[in-house]
Amino acid sequence: MKKVLLAYSGGLDTTYCALYLSKIKGFEVHAVMVNTGGFDQSELSEVEKRAAALGIASFEVLDVTQEYYDKVIKFLIFGNVLKNQTYPLSVSAERIVQAKAIAEHAKKINAAAIAHGSTGAGNDQVRFDMIFQTIHPAAEIITPIRDLKLSREEEISFLKEHGVQMNFEKAAYSINKGIWGTSVGGKETLTSHGSLPDEAYPTQFTKSEPETLEITFEKGEIAAVNGESLDPVKAIQKIQSLAAPFAIGRDIHVGDTIIGIKGRVGFEAAAALIIIKAHQLLEKHTLTKWQTFWKNQLSEFYGTHLHEGHYLDPAMRNMEAFMSDTQQFVTGKVSVELLPYRFKLIGISSEHDLMSAKFGSYGEMNTGWTGDDVKGFTKIFGNQTSIFHQVNKTLDND
Repeated sequence: MKKVLLAYSGGLDTTYCALYLSKIKGFEVHAVMVNTGGFDQSELSEVEKRAAALGIASFEVLDVTQEYYDKVIKFLIFGNVLKNQTYPLSVSAERIVQAKAIAEHAKKINAAAIAHGSTGAGNDQVRFDMIFQTIHPAAEIITPIRDLKLSREEEISFLKEHGVQMNFEKAAYSINKGIWGTSVGGKETLTSHGSLPDEAYPTQFTKSEPETLEITFEKGEIAAVNGESLDPVKAIQKIQSLAAPFAIGRDIHVGDTIIGIKGRVGFEAAAALIIIKAHQLLEKHTLTKWQTFWKNQLSEFYGTHLHEGHYLDPAMRNMEAFMSDTQQFVTGKVSVELLPYRFKLIGISSEHDLMSAKFGSYGEMNTGWTGDDVKGFTKIFGNQTSIFHQVNKTLDND
């Protein structure tokens, strides 16, 4: 019997894979679920029950939430990373950590093959395959959904025929939950104009009265929420619990996939969006112009490279070192107002605020220079442009 390690989430695709590989192919299937902070204990227990009913050899949960924060999320915050200025990489980022944990576990149990439930039309197939072949090159990669070109309707029909009990109406949506947000894919995201119904999102709208949220950062990392000291993982979960009931963080991302087609995916990521924007505001006050400029260039590339599965590229470690160094003085408090379907940044307080009144107030008063200083500076500052136009007589006819 071929020993196969299946990346299992309990959703439609991986449920199909578990049943198909064990019952139809006759493999010894060991399922592993990699939790990135999106599931509580009751949900994990329910997934375990469903897995046991599929005839697999074993089921195990690997909790990598802390590693996910330490090795990925922290740098997404440092870089204020939003794909296409919209998407906080809620799923693409966690896939890297999940794939790494799965490949390492496959080596540990001496699995001959690794299976995953990716389709042939998305990004995950590339992310998983690249990580697996790098960490565990000896393992065969098995992908039933991709190889058999199955539709969700065909998967549901197969599972019903084999007596599998699950919420097939809910299974019409592909949902991936993690600490950095939840992605939601369904029939509405397959076209260019559909929007997801409210019930497709994991958190329903239950709060309408405005609330104020205060986030404390120390060297770029979250240290407290509303004055309560918390480690970053718990802080992210706290912010999500406070903000998600306002239906904050819902959107649809449109972007270029790794395989060259355009794709749409819905997501709910209240904590991720609030934290990134709060952190970015604090940086506007505490970083110099050129620190901000160069970090923005690297962050854009870092986010894209991570999104496309290149986490193991050593260049990523180089960029992480740079981003970490920029956070030395990114310390302070950021006030945020939570409102239905949106949030508003109120302001910051920091001992490292470069908008210090003792150096002047923009548009009002300066204390660090004189009018004559500005006249001389302006003449030198614009000298090269002036010489260009005088030499080439480009403005003579204007």
